[in-house]
Amino acid sequence: MNNLLNGINFTTLFTVVGIVAAIAILFAALIVLVSRLTAVKTDEKVEQIKDLLAGANCGGCGYAGCADFAKAVAEGKADFSACGPTSKENKAQIAAILGKAPDTGVEKAAFVHCNGGLACADKFSYTGNKGCDFKCIVGGGNKACPFGCLGDGTCVSVCEYDAIKVINGVAVVDKNKCVACGKCVKACPKHIIELLPKDVKVLIACSSLLKGKDVLSACKNGCIGCGLCAKNCPETAIEMVDNLPKIDYAKCTGCLTCVAKCPRKCIHEVR
Repeated sequence: MNNLLNGINFTTLFTVVGIVAAIAILFAALIVLVSRLTAVKTDEKVEQIKDLLAGANCGGCGYAGCADFAKAVAEGKADFSACGPTSKENKAQIAAILGKAPDTGVEKAAFVHCNGGLACADKFSYTGNKGCDFKCIVGGGNKACPFGCLGDGTCVSVCEYDAIKVINGVAVVDKNKCVACGKCVKACPKHIIELLPKDVKVLIACSSLLKGKDVLSACKNGCIGCGLCAKNCPETAIEMVDNLPKIDYAKCTGCLTCVAKCPRKCIHEVR
């Protein structure tokens, strides 16, 4: 053992070890430096905004999730008011972070423009996968009205707030539960669900653009385009567009004259 130790040049050994250690320290320092230079800088605003969002990741804003939406808001590419589920209080805090005025927009909810359901005739008996989107593949759906609710609950399946039920064959929204995330609006293959202010007084519960005679043969509750609602509205808040009444809610006072005059009872009072 002593002979082995005597054969080692400790000066050379320590020199080599020192050089290796120095190289290791140099590489470690370079790694730290490079990682700092190439690190993706995170915007504090993005994290702050994301923490204030509802966290539903519903996609109603048009982005893949809350993180993507928060980034878009921080960069000025999206309006934070587009997030329905986020509370007014949190939106006010987001506005403060962005240096903007608080969101003063009215609360919205989803409304279904259809009154058909079981009152609408069937073209055929459907057998297949459950969901309005699947039904729609077969001849546009099994309902005689090409614009009517298919009643198979695609909107119900995407609602995370239990705000939609299918009643008598047609989707109905509980506006008090709805947070206006917009998922049902996107999911409806007939495009008959719309986000409207929660405080609207009346709703056109039909989307048919068919002429009166064709409506009569398809649905007992469909609008026949008679125009009595428009003619009798004291605020001229209704106009007929493609055989269907359209309400200007900025003019509507909720007098319910249209509800009373509609012979088909497809204009509903919203409560």
